Amino acid sequence: MNSIQTQIAENLKNIRKLRGYSYDQLAQLTGVSKGMLSQIEKGESSPTVNTLWKIANGLQVSFSSLVEEKEPTVTVVRLHEKTAVTENDEQLQVYPYFPFDSSKKFEVYFLELMPGCVHESERHHGSVEEYILVCDGEATISIQDVKYVLKKGDSMRFQASQSHTYANLTDKKTSFYLLMYYS
Repeated sequence: MNSIQTQIAENLKNIRKLRGYSYDQLAQLTGVSKGMLSQIEKGESSPTVNTLWKIANGLQVSFSSLVEEKEPTVTVVRLHEKTAVTENDEQLQVYPYFPFDSSKKFEVYFLELMPGCVHESERHHGSVEEYILVCDGEATISIQDVKYVLKKGDSMRFQASQSHTYANLTDKKTSFYLLMYYS
């Protein structure tokens, strides 16, 4: 069985089981015989494009949801394998961990602020929330004229539509995770 045939088989089986359909019900919805649906799910038949469209239309899913590879169920991100985006002579290091995905509406970064680093962030347009979770050190987050001091284990959430600053006013490196949520 080729990889696309395997992918179609897995995707169809997952969608059918998730919705609790029998082969009879699926056949009624799609106009594809239950024998053919069973063969496709078992990887014994390679469906035509027309058959896939019938299945997609009957299930009211996109064509690509039947043929695309699923994301791995586990993704491991290792800091030493990432390349930082830097600023202020490497006083600020930003490691992109999980890039923006429109279906999830968020992205995750790991930031390191060297001693004395002050980074002014532009306000974000739209409804963007930032979530900060401090791993090490002490971060001073200023939102407009109000300062919040966060230490290891502390976290905060704020609307990022206003100007804000990240600062490390200590003599030790500070690190934190930043999740940006786009509602």
